[in-house]
Amino acid sequence: MEFYLKENGMRIDLDYGTLSISGNEEYGFRPYQLMAASIAGCSGSVFRKILEKQRTEIEDLIISAEVERNPEEASRIERISLHYTIKGYHLNPDRLYKNLALSRKNCSMIRSVEDSIKIEESLEYMELSR
Repeated sequence: MEFYLKENGMRIDLDYGTLSISGNEEYGFRPYQLMAASIAGCSGSVFRKILEKQRTEIEDLIISAEVERNPEEASRIERISLHYTIKGYHLNPDRLYKNLALSRKNCSMIRSVEDSIKIEESLEYMELSR
């Protein structure tokens, strides 16, 4: 990957588009947003694959992320809280929690930062009827 200087940050050109990165939201994604998005995106993708393999029928998976930063240490990310909302059919709560734990073990982004950023996860589910 090659990153290029631009007036108010950096950019990278990828096959599916250009990503602008800046400390100012007016000019691109802020680095902490990209970190949280990488962790939520990876975790959600792994979780979804596990649910699909177990033939769990889901209509939607929403992840909200809350980021806690420390202004005393260059706004270092201290904690990311991920809240998963699953909407689906015939959901088994015990299985959902076990699969979430399994997805954590198999998410490369969480595994990369787990010794330096506290990652917290919570889960809620909504049973849909047909």
